[in-house]
Amino acid sequence: MRGFKLLINGKLVPGATTLDVIDPSTEEVLAEAPRADRAQLNEAIAAAKAAFASWSDKPLRERGALLVRLADALEVRQDEFARLLTLEQGKPLSEANWEISFTIRIIRHHATLDLPNKILKEDSTQKIVRQYTPLGVVAAIVPWNFPMLLLAIKVAPALLAGNTLIAKPAPTTPLTTLRFGEIVSEFLPAGVFNVIVDRNDLGDVLTSHADIAKVAFTGSTATGKKVMCSVAGTLKRLILELGGNDAAIVLDDVDPVEVAPKLFVAAMMNAGQICLGAKRLYVHESQYDQICEELARLARETIVDDGLKPGTQMGPLQNKAQFEKVKGYIDDARRNGKIVAGGEVLDRRGYFIQPTIVRDISDDARLVTEEQFGPIVPVLRYSDINDAVARANNSEYGLGGTVWAKDLDRAFEVAAKIDTGIVWINKFLDVSLDVSFGAAKQSGIGTEFGQEGLEAFTQAKIINMAK
Repeated sequence: MRGFKLLINGKLVPGATTLDVIDPSTEEVLAEAPRADRAQLNEAIAAAKAAFASWSDKPLRERGALLVRLADALEVRQDEFARLLTLEQGKPLSEANWEISFTIRIIRHHATLDLPNKILKEDSTQKIVRQYTPLGVVAAIVPWNFPMLLLAIKVAPALLAGNTLIAKPAPTTPLTTLRFGEIVSEFLPAGVFNVIVDRNDLGDVLTSHADIAKVAFTGSTATGKKVMCSVAGTLKRLILELGGNDAAIVLDDVDPVEVAPKLFVAAMMNAGQICLGAKRLYVHESQYDQICEELARLARETIVDDGLKPGTQMGPLQNKAQFEKVKGYIDDARRNGKIVAGGEVLDRRGYFIQPTIVRDISDDARLVTEEQFGPIVPVLRYSDINDAVARANNSEYGLGGTVWAKDLDRAFEVAAKIDTGIVWINKFLDVSLDVSFGAAKQSGIGTEFGQEGLEAFTQAKIINMAK
């Protein structure tokens, strides 16, 4: 495999040291990634700061045109990026191709947006205008579950708005971001976009740095709280997309055979490593046994294997730490519930766990109260819909949720009572790029997607003039 380099001030450079990137399907070293030290991070921040003036002075449409060129270049290399994503992240090649395709869509969509001045008030005596100005240097910190998609959500609006960036991928999945840096180096001016890889040892230096104007972070709630503390000293702008323990509420009028496959995908996509995945399933008692049986059947039929192998439906967990964490949830489920499918680690190298369905489990079990982030899901019984909603809302998280029903009016009533930033009815993860949303409670702060998501990377300024 061709080598990888950091991108600092328009140059592809080696790191001060290296770190091993592990293939989660074999537990063997996939590649050596360059690892930056503090001096290289400071150099990247200085380069981004120096590039800000000229980049922000470019007309927005010119910046948008460069985004289109980035998307076009990524599309030409889509197969390469999808394969590399599967190798470092573990997901099946079909899911990796979906992620790269969606990444391209995100970049192209943002290239069509605009930030025009808005006349708020005008009469014979005055004119009041709202203007949107870029912030400066943005730190984009990306997790390992969707390294390209979650990078694009930050990079595309930030660049279009006129900011410059420091991208810091997770140390277990840095390779696709580093390759993306190679593409960027061909199209964007030096310093506008920089890629720094660390071993989670430079995060605080980056987020607390006086020359960083905004931090855009996706990751766990625990780490998000640390980021929030880190930016407090300089009152940086901040967006946090954090953990979720999303509930799926299944009403009593569904067809179990029809709804079970949709629930299964919502819970098990990307081996369950998805913030907006269905983490808890609340099923009416009249449907409970049959839906548990259908989910168990689907779990037993799922082909778990290397993501590059044809026919693979689920790959490994991404890293050893998450693998061990999910094994802990399986142990807890054995003590506090009934495992009706899965519950075993595959007898082979790699971080493979069979998709696991757990029924008859109490609401206070760890698998129910915590975010498992793996291919194991609890199915909980309810008899009264108000009780189900109350139990679903009894969580520190408030990212998303789903409601499944034939009666759409009833489903809407239930969705309106769920305390989360987004709720889907009879579908899952249908993200509209032109519709903004944000999380509730401890699942995050700020807005992504849509016009509001773009404006979140700017400073709104009021210009009030007398006539």
